[in-house]
Amino acid sequence: MNVDTTYNYNLGLAFYSVVRGQQDRIALSYPTGEAYSYGHINDFSNRLARYLLQKEIGSGDVVAIFNDKSIYAYSLMLACLKIGATYTNLDGTNPWERLRRIIETCKPKAVFYDELNEAINQISVALANTSTYHLKATASEVNSLDGTDLPDTNFIHGGTPAYIMFTSGSTGFPKGAVMSHSNVLNFIRWGRQTFQISEDDIFTNVNPIYFDNSVFDFYTSLYSGARLVPLDAAIVKNPKQLVQAITDTKCTIWFSVPSLLVYLLTTKALSKNDFPSIRTIAFGGEGFPKNKLKQLFDLIGDRVNLFNVYGPTECTCICSSYRITEQDFLNMVELAPLGYVAPNFGYEILPIDEASSEYGELALTGPCVGLGYFNDPERTAKSFVQNEKKLYKERMYKTGDLVERDENGYLFFKGRVDNQIKHMGYRIELEEVEAAFSSLDYINEVGVIYEKITAELGQIKAFVSLGVKEKKIEEIQQDVRAILPSYMVPKIHLVEVLPKNRNGKIDRKQLMTKS
Repeated sequence: MNVDTTYNYNLGLAFYSVVRGQQDRIALSYPTGEAYSYGHINDFSNRLARYLLQKEIGSGDVVAIFNDKSIYAYSLMLACLKIGATYTNLDGTNPWERLRRIIETCKPKAVFYDELNEAINQISVALANTSTYHLKATASEVNSLDGTDLPDTNFIHGGTPAYIMFTSGSTGFPKGAVMSHSNVLNFIRWGRQTFQISEDDIFTNVNPIYFDNSVFDFYTSLYSGARLVPLDAAIVKNPKQLVQAITDTKCTIWFSVPSLLVYLLTTKALSKNDFPSIRTIAFGGEGFPKNKLKQLFDLIGDRVNLFNVYGPTECTCICSSYRITEQDFLNMVELAPLGYVAPNFGYEILPIDEASSEYGELALTGPCVGLGYFNDPERTAKSFVQNEKKLYKERMYKTGDLVERDENGYLFFKGRVDNQIKHMGYRIELEEVEAAFSSLDYINEVGVIYEKITAELGQIKAFVSLGVKEKKIEEIQQDVRAILPSYMVPKIHLVEVLPKNRNGKIDRKQLMTKS
């Protein structure tokens, strides 16, 4: 019996282990026809790692990457992991003030970029001590270096930070969640087992690389010996081009926010015969409207496994998964279950009142909980707290998500702590209002907000995109009143398209400006 006894305690060693024996297998395959083998990406990332070390960038340093999904940028991510540096992928289209705060928070030793943009120019002017490098322009210098494996990789322990993922903070100030090598290694093993990943799988990378959903794309594919297909923003925004690209590249695994799948459905870009090679579609990051999920299930559910996944950025993006079945459409109002918490996670439900111990804020525990927020001890202390039920040190992450546990142990998402309102004396989760609208088959998308009028008075508002032209607001209100109690029925605004943020989710901040 051959047993692999290799102890891959960091991501550098784990990647060497994947590459060993399959140098010629394709790792990255672009819709344009460009393809790069595992041997190529391993060799180039080793050379980049030596380049970083020459620039005195090493363990403990932060490298910022304006990453447009080039072979150079993916290799740089691996190079950082191999020397113990921490990378963070940034969005060059962000407003400068947001980027400035991010840069000041993570204090990168160097900034690398695929394409020159205004952000790079601003950094060069405003941060004189921060070096910037054009990845493609440095390639010839990088290629002159040694491409053999790095012996220093052995000295990186599992608790070393792997990456920083910046997310929006409730105060408007971005916060950088830090994930360790151990966190990610566990995530890879979970993904490989849950979705039965093999070397023959081909992953889509429709997610922006600075968005946490891309962690699944990058790590679960390249650390399983599978193939990754990077898709740029222009293709993702064009529904017909996107569907054709997935078909042409024979992708087998898809992961995105539900809004992107809803977009393909509402534009009628996705038909029953499309995605012929896809065997698994996973979605997460927001609730999937039940009527649209049923439309997707009816379209391709007979040959494609649909998974609802859930998890915060602070705990490596995914901590639960649930496979959708026909039974989930017996109730068209409630969102699909989150399922059970993944192996190697623990959790507590922190009750928000004494009425039920099965309903409250979800707090995650275990070795998959991240390291906190980079250079932000105050917010780290607020969200990463001691589990008061334990008589020893156990840190848990308070997700801010409200969940309910049913008699089978399944968790159901009920809303956000900060999205729960008190209206006319009633406690209301705005997500419940959205779910009622989403159960109506003529509605494409809905976003619900709460507008404060005075300290004591407010108004619930629903912004609705319809799939039919002839529906009037009065008719919609009548249908919603059959589902919701009168105090939860909102004022309805019809819009052609709901605004989306850069990650493809419904942008409720923009909805507030429309109200």
